[in-house]
Amino acid sequence: MNDLALTPNAQGSEPVVREMVWPLQHITLAGLNWCKSPQSAEPANPPIILLHGWLDNSLTFSRLAPELAQQSVLYAVDMAGHGHSGHRPPGQSYQLMDYVADLAELIETHFSGLDQLDIVGHSLGGIVGALYAAAFPDRVRKLVMIDSLGALSHPAAETIPQLRKSIKKRIAGSGRPAIYADIAAAAKVREGGFSPLSHEAALALISRNVKPEAEGYGWRTDARLRHPSPLMMTEEQVVASLKAVKAPTLFVRAKEGLLTTRKGLDSRAEAISDLKMVDVPGGHHCHLDGDTRPVADAVRHFLENE
Repeated sequence: MNDLALTPNAQGSEPVVREMVWPLQHITLAGLNWCKSPQSAEPANPPIILLHGWLDNSLTFSRLAPELAQQSVLYAVDMAGHGHSGHRPPGQSYQLMDYVADLAELIETHFSGLDQLDIVGHSLGGIVGALYAAAFPDRVRKLVMIDSLGALSHPAAETIPQLRKSIKKRIAGSGRPAIYADIAAAAKVREGGFSPLSHEAALALISRNVKPEAEGYGWRTDARLRHPSPLMMTEEQVVASLKAVKAPTLFVRAKEGLLTTRKGLDSRAEAISDLKMVDVPGGHHCHLDGDTRPVADAVRHFLENE
């Protein structure tokens, strides 16, 4: 782990935020570290790995992290193809299990001295965190999933149509990348995405997802992130993976989130042996947009109490 920049707080009351770089065998991941000021005592709780959602980045935790950093050291990871992290090589795609493998290598390589740690994931990050917790139960003390409860699933009968769609898109490519006059213009586009955001939240998030171009700003995120996955889990596989999660788990469900009307969540929730659920106000980005206090309180209480 390498510190790239330090943002101290003059009063020493706010957490210190640092840029991080984690080299892996085939890719380099980047992210942010939140920790208490140097004058403060070391936190008693284990470190927390924060995992963002699809097309987001580590800044999605910019409002939640300062709250959690009072009791733990936090490491928010830009997953491959997102934020400041590296992109997959040509010819490769962004498959779900590769994110899990990246997380496993990150923890094995850069957090090997720790017996256990906590994982807090939003959306895709919650899916990745749950799969890692299932595969490596001894390494995860507690798991939090924000508006996330297992991977997207497709019926087995859709396997070949899904594969065909993925291959056709891979051959066709992503097309010409968009260029925006300024960051505010790019934020305006993000406001109306699959999971809408306020202008303030979009601005806070995308500053890490864009880069200067000759005529303005372009997306730093890999365009291949939007390509269809060649293979998706069946519902039976998703439930089986959730049954393998042994860590105490918190499911934070946004009242206006993506899972509000989702059918079949009961069987997923019942699959996790030690699950607590809490409903919070807000949409899919309830931890970033609007009143985030209910999310912060729920997550902090869960992680600090046995």
